[in-house]
Amino acid sequence: MKTVRSLVLGSAAALLAMSGAQAADLPIKAKAVEYVRVCSMYGAGFFYIPGTDTCIKLGGYLRAEAAFGTNTIFQNAVNGVAGGRNRLSNYYTTRSRADLNIDTRTATEYGVVRTYFDAVFQWTSGSYAGTGSATGATAYSTAGAPGAQADGNIAQGGIGVFYAFIQFAGFTMGKAVSQFDAPWANYPGNNFDGLTGGGGTITGVNQFTYTADFGSGITAAISAQDATQYGQSQIWNTAGQTAAGVLTGAYGTSNFGGNVAPDIVGMVRVDQAWGLFQASFAAHDNHAAFFGANETTGHPADKWGFAGQLALSIKNIPTGPGDTINLQGVYTNGASRYNFQSLAPINYAMYGGTNLPGAFQSLGFAGVSDSVFGAGTQQQLTTTYGFRGAFTHNWDPFWNTAVYGSWSAVRYNATAKGLICNAPGMVALGIIGANCNPDFNISTLGVITRWTPVKNLTFSADVAWTRLDQKFAGVANAPAVAAVAKPATTYQLKDQDSVSLLLRAQRNW
Repeated sequence: MKTVRSLVLGSAAALLAMSGAQAADLPIKAKAVEYVRVCSMYGAGFFYIPGTDTCIKLGGYLRAEAAFGTNTIFQNAVNGVAGGRNRLSNYYTTRSRADLNIDTRTATEYGVVRTYFDAVFQWTSGSYAGTGSATGATAYSTAGAPGAQADGNIAQGGIGVFYAFIQFAGFTMGKAVSQFDAPWANYPGNNFDGLTGGGGTITGVNQFTYTADFGSGITAAISAQDATQYGQSQIWNTAGQTAAGVLTGAYGTSNFGGNVAPDIVGMVRVDQAWGLFQASFAAHDNHAAFFGANETTGHPADKWGFAGQLALSIKNIPTGPGDTINLQGVYTNGASRYNFQSLAPINYAMYGGTNLPGAFQSLGFAGVSDSVFGAGTQQQLTTTYGFRGAFTHNWDPFWNTAVYGSWSAVRYNATAKGLICNAPGMVALGIIGANCNPDFNISTLGVITRWTPVKNLTFSADVAWTRLDQKFAGVANAPAVAAVAKPATTYQLKDQDSVSLLLRAQRNW
């Protein structure tokens, strides 16, 4: 019996030893994998960042396009070599662009904390510009960022940061669309960038904003935003005016002082099922530099300008499902960029044909400013007003067409006209007396048709006609303009027109 018991205990000990050795050889149990979870509280496309309570959404688009009848993308031939209309200007320009945006949101006891980033990467075919050399050589333009007309570096291209902001407890801090803008910014129904008639900061402006939400689609905002990049056109000192500058739409030396005050912007909006109504206001400080070359020459006092805008969108109109009408109108005094939005031209120099005996060609030029002053005078604020709008009709779920247009006026007061017209450049050109009037109107009319054969893939064709209605009369005895290969001769002063076609393919994701 004692022998049997010893055998049983020995066998049990051996089994325990074997099982322990086998357990030591087994792998440790892996931690559970945390899979990406859908975050439905902020809409489609959001996911939780693994290990956090923050939701993220990635988006963007890829675009390929070509513009015909202009030297750039999105604009008509209204200045530079495009306005010169000779062999230096491209007959067409092409661009490829990729956009990436990152949207993150986190629920907190103070509400949602949001960050948003949007950047573009693009390559644009280059353009040419005259060098003014004795041989008439031209230089290929390869420099430029996404807002510029060329960035044709081989295998390089350009990059631009459009938006980078934080939103928290009603505050927006960083680079975002201005609160002054209508929700459609520069595009009531178009792809064309050059519409005037309202504010537009589609590539974002640095700001500090508080927005109050009153419910039922009613919101209001107050904002301090950077004035230098998008809020100012020109402050001209006519003492520095030259004939060559006048021919490009510059009626004096650009004479900005430093940035001393942000633009103050206010907005009230009603956004409901029937459509939208918005009223916007902006105040802009015009801070000039000096009368002469240094601070001992003195300076004009600051003058605050302002802008007011009304915008209206009407949905569910009888013409068809999804059809819309977008309209806006603006008035500015000393704050012209709120009419001539950030991507619109503010100087015009357009050449054309003529039947006037003794004239080589015709020429229309014009310039936009916030204010004008001369040696020892105070600033004279420039007045502008205008409107833009579009009607979009959906033919079916795959096709739609928009008819769009804009019209804007620039008006200089009597004192400003005297400073401009009696300055050295105008006198040298022979544009004097009743023939000298720097006021002008600029208008655009266009039509765009879009085809969306599958979701998020759209092909479009956009035709835009722009007319410069300038108020100068007679002729100009002009010096040579080397940059556009124009000779020193006599030009008839005349209204000008330009037409362009923009073809685009875009895939959103």
